Amino acid sequence: MATGALLLVAMACLPVAFLAEDLVWRSAGVVASASITVTALLLPLGRLRRLRADQKAIRDAARAFRTDPAPVFSTDDQGAILFQNHAAKDRFGPRAGQPVSRALAGLVPNAAAVAFRQESALSQGRSASETVVTRRGVVRVTSFRVGSGTVWRIEDHADAPPRPQAASSLPMMVVSRSDTILSMNDAMRDTLGGRKRALSDVFETLPLQSGQRRRLHGAEGWIEVLVIELQAGDGRREIHALPVDLLPIEDGVAARAFGALPVALVHIAGDGRVLAANPRAQTLLNLHAGTELELAGVVEGLGRPINDWLSDMLEERIPGRPEMVRAKLREDDCFVQITLGRISGEGEATLLGVLHDATALKSMEQQFVQSQKMQAIGELAGGVAHDFNNLLTAITGHCDLLLLRHDEGDPDYADLVQINQNANRAASLVGQLLAFSRKQTMRPEVLDLRESISDLAHLLNRLVGERIGLEFDHDPGLRPIRADRRQLDQVIMNLVVNARDAMAESGGTVRVETRAVSLAEPLCRDRAEVPPGNYVTIRVGDDGHGISPDHLTRIFEPFFTTKRAGEGTGLGLSMVYGIVKQSGGYVFADSDVGQGAVFTMYFPVHHATDHETAMPDTAPSPPRLSDLSRDAVVLLVEDEASVRAFASRALQMRGFTVLEAENAENALDLLQDRELDVDVFVTDVVMPGKDGPTWVREALQDRPGVKVVFVSGYAEEVFDTIGEIVPESVFLAKPFTLTDLTATVQRQLH
Repeated sequence: MATGALLLVAMACLPVAFLAEDLVWRSAGVVASASITVTALLLPLGRLRRLRADQKAIRDAARAFRTDPAPVFSTDDQGAILFQNHAAKDRFGPRAGQPVSRALAGLVPNAAAVAFRQESALSQGRSASETVVTRRGVVRVTSFRVGSGTVWRIEDHADAPPRPQAASSLPMMVVSRSDTILSMNDAMRDTLGGRKRALSDVFETLPLQSGQRRRLHGAEGWIEVLVIELQAGDGRREIHALPVDLLPIEDGVAARAFGALPVALVHIAGDGRVLAANPRAQTLLNLHAGTELELAGVVEGLGRPINDWLSDMLEERIPGRPEMVRAKLREDDCFVQITLGRISGEGEATLLGVLHDATALKSMEQQFVQSQKMQAIGELAGGVAHDFNNLLTAITGHCDLLLLRHDEGDPDYADLVQINQNANRAASLVGQLLAFSRKQTMRPEVLDLRESISDLAHLLNRLVGERIGLEFDHDPGLRPIRADRRQLDQVIMNLVVNARDAMAESGGTVRVETRAVSLAEPLCRDRAEVPPGNYVTIRVGDDGHGISPDHLTRIFEPFFTTKRAGEGTGLGLSMVYGIVKQSGGYVFADSDVGQGAVFTMYFPVHHATDHETAMPDTAPSPPRLSDLSRDAVVLLVEDEASVRAFASRALQMRGFTVLEAENAENALDLLQDRELDVDVFVTDVVMPGKDGPTWVREALQDRPGVKVVFVSGYAEEVFDTIGEIVPESVFLAKPFTLTDLTATVQRQLH
């Protein structure tokens, strides 16, 4: 809509421009029309990039639940289904592109209203949950907001055992915020003698409150019941009616009514003792009949003393909202959502607790939080790397300048070489941070792994030492892949070094194998899905002590290491993960304690195009500096003073005339001088105020022939649209050396 409006404005400017008598006004009209048109055409480009990134985040979040036994969907910001896990496909069939309400139409009544209520709740928070009563059982719909899309989880009980008949099942209904009855089970329908529309048609007095007695207008007259009210999301409530004649409070909750409710129930005394638990609660909490326990000995993790919470609920000092706790008596991790209702009657008041197994929900929440944490660490790593790259550019650059003035016989030469080498090591560490965040600059090329690993074999043999053996096994039918050779060598070296360290005491053999693999079906494991197709795998295995299961799930996290302090940074495997993923591949780890470990990487086979076949394998060597550079003028725009000082001196030493500006605004002011000729713009991409592409675009309107070199501490892929916005520009990643800078400018100039 915005694009269309801008184009209409641009078209409106053209007649004004051509009808204007004054040449200045005519030129201004044409320029305005052209500027608006360019802006209108650039708007969809940014929107498309954001849309693609958003849809990828939604799919990645949903794929984390591909093995979930409950159906899981992910939808985009328009509500269309992007992804289904296996359970969803089996239960509902292929539903890609359809609204989630259509998929649920055959499962829950008024599915469109359910989806609308969930979306409305998500506008106020990051998650929502709703219980829907159907003729076949209870269905819980849970949703999570991911970016502008949604992940849906459908937990239905269609396969649960048949419910008891009206004589022993408990009446229950779901009502709206306005007390309209949305649905009811068979027991409630039989109790009332038919369908009712509103709570006022059912109960003698309103409003209802959980734990209080009310008279219900039944089919055969008034019935006194104990009301249990549960929040079902978006203002809706589940109302259960327990007949009072089945609830002799002095003897505990009667077994018939207590066991009939299709949820887990516990009856709790004011001092915290568990008076009774129905069979569902006994199974959920791992309780045994006849055992006297207190609630504090059964659950934990509330964040405050359990008995204080019970006391507040009895005295009605706090609202009866659900709380999340962990079942202490279970051997596995089991999280329980518990809602308490006060039972007031003869004798002391007690509490009735309604329990729901929230383990899957808690797991989803933890996985979602983990994915957000990893994304935040990746963003932090990219930002830190950008600032470090500025510092390292200045350090290595000024060190290069000093080395030009000292020969090998100079006493300071060795110290300068040490500074240069350690700065390069720091740059390598920053590269590992960028590799984890998948934002390092990649220079992919077509590789035959047999050749590249053979070239690396000599170095690998030196790395493993004499006590560790190294074996290679290549598939003769191996096909080429496309990856950054330098980065891939770093991946293999890291894995081989890890394998060597795992066998430092016992000795053994490191095996590096390559295989051609064809997947006819998707490979699903470790919360990832490898699509069908042809792949080349690299396996690095060892005979070491192996990795424990609790560590195996965390080995690719940054700064996580099992080595002693001072023996590792914890970035090695996170770098492996980042490089493999950025290369379009997948990496998996398999290990048993005491049986060694195997890392397997999948890279898609590269199919060469005619253009690639015609291209030379080696890049052309940089041109020699010609006398023309003596007359070339470079406008250097860099907000970091130390980097600007080094770059200016480096270019001046190579014969360029350099004009400096600390920001885009200063650069544009310099270019107001029409008599000033500039041959090359060398500019940082990210700066305060206008960024590099923005000011260069403005400057090129009056100086279309100027060449452009963009430099940045971020990766080139972050600015993949610059080439479209500023044609024929080149990118130089920081940290760069004196030679890198001058050679790049020289290539652009000639």
